[in-house]
Amino acid sequence: MIRPCEPADAEAVFEVINDGATAYRGVIAADRWHEPYMSREELARECASGVVFSGFYEGAQLVAVMGLQLVKDVALVRHAYTRTAKQGHGFGAKLLAHVQSQTDRPILIGTWTAATWAIHFYERHGFRLIRREDTAGLLQRYWKIPDRQIDESVVLADERWFRPG
Repeated sequence: MIRPCEPADAEAVFEVINDGATAYRGVIAADRWHEPYMSREELARECASGVVFSGFYEGAQLVAVMGLQLVKDVALVRHAYTRTAKQGHGFGAKLLAHVQSQTDRPILIGTWTAATWAIHFYERHGFRLIRREDTAGLLQRYWKIPDRQIDESVVLADERWFRPG
C-alpha cells in the first residue's frame, strides 16, 4: 500500500534511505560517500524545504520511499530508495507512478552519473537524460546541492519537460 509518510515515519524513512543508499558505496566518488548517507538532520532539512515523501508499506513495514518537491515550475523526484532486501519487486515503479500522478508539472530527477542502474530504471519508465551541457544549469536552478555533486550528477526528465511550448 502506498501512503504519505507522516512525521511519525521519519525514523523508518531514515532507515530506508540509508539501507537503499548502500548501493552507492564504492560506486560514487569516494568524497561524496559518507555514513550515514543521509543524516537525520539532513532528512529533517529536506522535509522542511518541501520534500514530501510517499512510502510503500508491506503491512506496517515501510519498504520504499520517494520524495516529491515542487520547485519553481517543475516537480523534482527526490530521495527514491528501496530497502536492499526488497529491491527488484516493483516497489520503486509503483511509487514512481504514484508521484507522477501527484503533479501536472514537468518532472526532473537528479542522480549520480555512476548510478547506472538508477538511470536505466528511470529510462525504462519513460524518462530521458538531459543533454550533458544543460545539466549543471538545471541542477543549479532547481536543486540546492554542492558544486562537487553537480560535477558527479545527471538529470532526467519526463515527456512533459520535452513538450514544445
